[in-house]
Amino acid sequence: MTIPQIELNSSTDVKAFQEEKLADLLAYLEQNSTFYKDLFTTHNLDFKSIKTLEDLKQVPTTSKTDLQEKNTDFICVTKDKIVDYITTSGTLGDPVTFALTDADLDRLAHNEYLSFLCADGTSEDIYQLMTTMDRRFMAGLAYFLGVRKLGGGIVRVGSGLPELQWDTIKRIAPNAIIAVPSFILRLIAYAENNNIDYKNSSIKKAVCIGEPLRNPDFSLNTLGKKITEKWDIKLYSTYASTEMSTAFTECGEGIGGHHHPGLIIVEFLDENDEPVAEGEPGEVTITTLGVEAMPLLRFKTGDICHHHLEPCPCGRTSLRLGPIIGRKKQMIKYKGTSLYPPAIYDILNSSNKIVNYVVEVFTNDIGTDEILVKLGAKDHSESFEKRLKDHFRAKLRVTPRFEFLPIKEVQKLQFPELSRKPVKFIDKRK
Repeated sequence: MTIPQIELNSSTDVKAFQEEKLADLLAYLEQNSTFYKDLFTTHNLDFKSIKTLEDLKQVPTTSKTDLQEKNTDFICVTKDKIVDYITTSGTLGDPVTFALTDADLDRLAHNEYLSFLCADGTSEDIYQLMTTMDRRFMAGLAYFLGVRKLGGGIVRVGSGLPELQWDTIKRIAPNAIIAVPSFILRLIAYAENNNIDYKNSSIKKAVCIGEPLRNPDFSLNTLGKKITEKWDIKLYSTYASTEMSTAFTECGEGIGGHHHPGLIIVEFLDENDEPVAEGEPGEVTITTLGVEAMPLLRFKTGDICHHHLEPCPCGRTSLRLGPIIGRKKQMIKYKGTSLYPPAIYDILNSSNKIVNYVVEVFTNDIGTDEILVKLGAKDHSESFEKRLKDHFRAKLRVTPRFEFLPIKEVQKLQFPELSRKPVKFIDKRK
């Protein structure tokens, strides 16, 4: 279990390697993809003219709307080759279906194997899986396959149910958990309320999914601090999506998610689809390598982050993704200030009196963005609300509206029926 050589090579070697893989992908798309054949024909492009990573700029980007409107046109194999179907939410409301072949599942396992290696994983580890494997969800399946390839043990408890999570930890003594960070805080609260000695439990580390743990400078954000101040465990942040079938996971240095060059080409683009410089925020745009059923070329994920090119002290030379700043479509223009939901979450997470929350954005009577934060809090007083507003003004220069609700009511908003992830942001804008 060692770092793959390609992740230790020079940028020149990585570029040459990826250009060989890109040629294979383009030949495959020309042969099998209805969507990309139509795209190239419409724009008078020749698949064979795209030879270098720089040449990719000639190709129009692909969006989530494309995936939704022309979902089946992306499928490159016959139905008898498909062994698994996954869905992800789409921009137009209906889920987008993703198909995977047997080879795609092998690739998914290899990806998560590499991710667990980043997160200092070994065959001696036992991971307690606190994300679902059902409901057509890719993440839980990917983690299961990755741990299996790693040779470690895995306990499939699924999401929620703190009592069952702690009972399982007591019975099996796993040393690692795979969880959404905010759920770790629920685990801690349950343990404290039920006299569970969680600080001396078997758990030593957590691979975290779905929520950022760090600020752009890699310091722990409020959520990360609240976990580690309570519980002395090692946190590894990971970024992934169904569309890319690839994860960017932190190593022990905690300075960004590592790129796996054999699995994906990644670009960082501005509003005009031009590459941004290192240190500037850009939209993560990916080209998948080695995907059989639904490969993607220059797919814009909607996620905004910084990227870093200097080698990591762990020895890997491949680029690293910084924490996701926010989603492009979730950017809020509020009273002259542009902000993303994570900036709001960080302030709300800093208060010990706030138990849970949901941020709603809608269009007001004058056609601009309005923010309403629905709070489940231990303190509903006017003085607490004033302090909270002052904190927002100090950090963001603006303050949203607040609505105090019973904690259980907010929890129902956060965890609607059949939801696979906690909901913190509801966009009601026209």
